Parts: sequence; structure tokens; C-alpha cells
Amino acid sequence: MATKLYTIPDLLIGQNYRSRTRHFEGVIVSAQPAHPAIWYGENTEAYLVEINTRGLRNKFATVAVKVGE
Repeated sequence: MATKLYTIPDLLIGQNYRSRTRHFEGVIVSAQPAHPAIWYGENTEAYLVEINTRGLRNKFATVAVKVGE
């Protein structure tokens, strides 16, 4: 039995995203590690995600992903 190794961007792409403060929502179409200066705390990684809002332009956001315990 083969085991598939998933990366964090693989798991983020295709997920729904909803911003409570910027008032938009859509589907994540790309994800990449954010600039190292963006730090959310211990055991987290920041990712820059591109969201298809079904508008004229896609929007971008930074999300924190918990890694480890």
C-alpha cells in the first residue's frame, strides 16, 4: 500500500476561504509560504493564499497554519 505525502499547500488549495474583516469569500487557488518576517507564534507557519472570489480579480490573504503540537 502506497502512502501519499501531502504538503500544506496541497491541503489548502480547493478549500473555501471567508474573510470576516475584509468581507470577501471564495476558493483558494494557490498557496505558498509567506515572507519569513510574518510570524504568528510558536508551531505555526504563514502562507500567502490566492482566493478566486468570482470577481474581476483574485484577492490575496495571509493565513496561519498550526504545525506540530
